[in-house]
Amino acid sequence: MKELYRDVGVVLRTYKLGESDRIVVLMTEENGKVRAVAKGVRKTKSKFGARLEPMSHVRLLLYRGRDLDIVSQAESVEPLAPLLSTLDRASQAMAALEAVDQLGMEREPNPRLYRMAVGVLRTIAERPAPLNVSAFYWKLLAAEGLEPLLDACVRCGESEPATALVAFDLNEGGTLCRACRSGASISPAALAIMRDILGGRLNQALTLEDSPATHEVGALATRALEHHIERRLKAVAMFEHH
Repeated sequence: MKELYRDVGVVLRTYKLGESDRIVVLMTEENGKVRAVAKGVRKTKSKFGARLEPMSHVRLLLYRGRDLDIVSQAESVEPLAPLLSTLDRASQAMAALEAVDQLGMEREPNPRLYRMAVGVLRTIAERPAPLNVSAFYWKLLAAEGLEPLLDACVRCGESEPATALVAFDLNEGGTLCRACRSGASISPAALAIMRDILGGRLNQALTLEDSPATHEVGALATRALEHHIERRLKAVAMFEHH
């Protein structure tokens, strides 16, 4: 007998298998990243095909397999409709979940990453703020133990006055003063936003409208995450260009 188990997860992406099946990649609460076969879901009569679309939050019953698990049941935890209501929401959600997919390890429990994925989807569904994705990337990096130093120069420790910090270097992991500068220049406005995101004032940052500073924070967040995972993110390119 194959072992049956229950879990709850977010569908990160899917791809076709054979004539009528689909492989579903999930970030689950208790089993980390799981790849599972949903049999027959591409047939029109499939009971749970619609519940296993990317961005879906589902409660699952699965059989544990050697390489791929098998989905036995899937029930929606939250409606997917709000995330599909605008292109902006859908593209933000896909950009956020691509990062979760890159950071999640197969069958390695990471309840925190699961909770962060659920949280960002709820935030996007409620309000597709310009900084949703970039704030999420910075939070993911901080959760990985890679929170950047933003209050002093990473090289010499200079912190006074705050305006003395003029650059951000991914290799150094934070801000640099005029004397030590390397990496990319950073504006005081972008630095203030990053401090809000990582300093417990996330909600304040998420009220901001589109501006050169929000774009700067977004571009830097994408570069920082790509630097960490050592590959380019696909969804971000779409999300930034539409």
